Amino acid sequence: MKIEQTPLRDCFVLEPRVFKDERGFFYETYNANLFREVTGLTIDFVQDNQSKSSYGVLRGLHFQTGKMAQAKLVQVVQGKVLDIVVDLRKESESFGKSFSIILDTIEHKQLFVPKGFAHGFITLSETSIFAYKCDNFYDGPSEGGIIYNDATLLLDWHLSPKDFIVSEKDIQLPTFKEVTS
Repeated sequence: MKIEQTPLRDCFVLEPRVFKDERGFFYETYNANLFREVTGLTIDFVQDNQSKSSYGVLRGLHFQTGKMAQAKLVQVVQGKVLDIVVDLRKESESFGKSFSIILDTIEHKQLFVPKGFAHGFITLSETSIFAYKCDNFYDGPSEGGIIYNDATLLLDWHLSPKDFIVSEKDIQLPTFKEVTS
């Protein structure tokens, strides 16, 4: 498995070595020892989640705050998504910066999203199944978010806004400036 730092501090792309033959494929999705050796981070994942989405479904940008903040390891089990993260850590040199990556079932790449990041994705294929490991349990009162079309962040979601399917809850999220001021 290859693990590479993104332009955002503590945010990594994991690219597995995939073994393919006439039966299908096999790959290791996570190895705690290798992750710790390459990144210097020790992560204890305690909750796994999955979502299924149709083309154009945009989920995000979400995060949890305080002691319930979550680091996540995300991947696509079926389909293709554009995954976007934003660094919300005010002390970070990458504060306010974003990173995006295509995650799909062709390359099987994963993204490690550290605590203090907002995270979202949009489905680019007919459907997607998105899986993520979390190092903390979900806690409703600690949930936060940033509106997907924030004028400060200017995120490129790769689809026309007319194709977006966004939940009522996500449409009501505050701006980056409201969250970080």
